[in-house]
Amino acid sequence: MVILWLRYGPPDAAARSRYATARQDVHVRAGTCQYPPLVESHDSDGHDYLAREARARLEIDKQLVAAGWSVQSQELLNLSASPGVAVREFTLEKPHGRVDYLLFLNGQPAGVIEAKPEGTTLTEVEHQSGKYVAGLPDWMKPTVYPLPFIYESTGAETRFTNGYDPDARSRRVFTFHRPETLAEWLRQIADNLGPPTFRARLKAMPPLDERGLWGKQAQAIRNLEQSLAEDRPRSLIQMATGSGKTFTAATSCYRLIKYADAKRILFLVDRSNLGEQAKLEFDKFTIQETQRKFPAEYNVQHLTSNAVDTTSRVCISTVQRVFSILKGDAELD
Repeated sequence: MVILWLRYGPPDAAARSRYATARQDVHVRAGTCQYPPLVESHDSDGHDYLAREARARLEIDKQLVAAGWSVQSQELLNLSASPGVAVREFTLEKPHGRVDYLLFLNGQPAGVIEAKPEGTTLTEVEHQSGKYVAGLPDWMKPTVYPLPFIYESTGAETRFTNGYDPDARSRRVFTFHRPETLAEWLRQIADNLGPPTFRARLKAMPPLDERGLWGKQAQAIRNLEQSLAEDRPRSLIQMATGSGKTFTAATSCYRLIKYADAKRILFLVDRSNLGEQAKLEFDKFTIQETQRKFPAEYNVQHLTSNAVDTTSRVCISTVQRVFSILKGDAELD
């Protein structure tokens, strides 16, 4: 697609403002984006910024559609078109201005996206997107307010903040979340039955029941949970052969599912026979509180095909199969 902006003479500030407030309408239908033509005749900083932001918005639209969102203009607003609707250039109450995208879940506003040209340092514009979570028109009655979900994106990089996380701050994400995912998170926040988010629940894990654990296993689990509670999600546990690494991992998986409500845990191995051994270890793992086996309470799937069971809480897979799934292959060769 070629985007051109036809104008004679260099643009003044007023012209750039008019362009910014009346950007091209985008209609996304069945995964296609159609923009009115823009013709650019001058290579100035202002022109370049607007052209780069237009390219970013085009990529953002594509990613939203791929994630299951319906992308609309405010003039053609139809909140019943999809469970997730992203409305471009939505006008808020004064003095909050206009948000690049306002996200609706089941007809109710739930989040915002701030679009920036590729190359922008997104951590420096978090304050800008944060101001949009308030300032909704009076006729809107959101389930949770201020709006919890905040994105900054260039199309090449996307950052996300859940405003209800403890010490909320943005983190880099692969792409935009699906509407179903955000709807479930919104429900958890609205229910107000305890810590409202996964990261909040990580900070409220109960003390470890050390029955059946060796000292080093218990120490490893406590240190892992402390790392997660401190919002340091990458950890390495080193244990010698025969010291019960899989049993330690199974204990951690159980606690993350039971007490932090982890939706699904991916257990990665580099050889298929190790996956079989891990599945056997989970099958015979006894939960101390109930004296029941792990699979009696939570489904454990050993992936032998590229189909993930949506009810599985633990998926055991080789790295090669996960790579095959991410590539979109029907099956692993």
